[in-house]
Amino acid sequence: MSSNAPHSRRSIFPALWLIALGALGLLAAFELTVEKFLVLSDPNHVPSCNVGIFLGCSTNLSSWQGAVFGFPNPIVGLMAWPVVITIGVALLAGVRLPRWFWAGFNIGVAGALIFVGWLIYQSIYVLDVLCPWCMLTWAVTIPVFWIVTLDNLREGRIPTSARVRRLARGWFGWIPIITLASYAVVILLAQVRMDAIPRAILDLQGLFG
Repeated sequence: MSSNAPHSRRSIFPALWLIALGALGLLAAFELTVEKFLVLSDPNHVPSCNVGIFLGCSTNLSSWQGAVFGFPNPIVGLMAWPVVITIGVALLAGVRLPRWFWAGFNIGVAGALIFVGWLIYQSIYVLDVLCPWCMLTWAVTIPVFWIVTLDNLREGRIPTSARVRRLARGWFGWIPIITLASYAVVILLAQVRMDAIPRAILDLQGLFG
């Protein structure tokens, strides 16, 4: 029993965070899907996430980038985030999943990160607008990728050298800092390209003023 204790303790952190981050991602996907349906049923509908000219969902929802696979992107989130939550619950319950499953999950979150990176690029460099619920999706996808990848490496679920496993164990505790650094890069790109901070402040002042 004692041999399982370290593994169990190491599993609690990723389990809880996968559940929490997955729930936030699901909330964002649900809200965006509802707003898309409302816009389709009433072209004059103004999404509740439209804070102002710069912060809003309308542009993203109506663009081709908002339906890359032929249907609204949030539907992907409605399918994917429950999987993340379920895996978190399974980890919390002590379920041991096979290596092939973890490899597939890691490929999935890596694909999600690449897709989110592309959407970030489109928002900043093409659409020139920031969607609040989209940004929440970006914000949770980034740490999910780091949690899954570093946890897989440190636990040896992905075949790698002992040195890489040691590095992953060390870096795992730095996930909050790594995540904040990733956010800082996105904010910097948005500020340089879009003058994002002053424009966002103006929108928020208009909302609360």
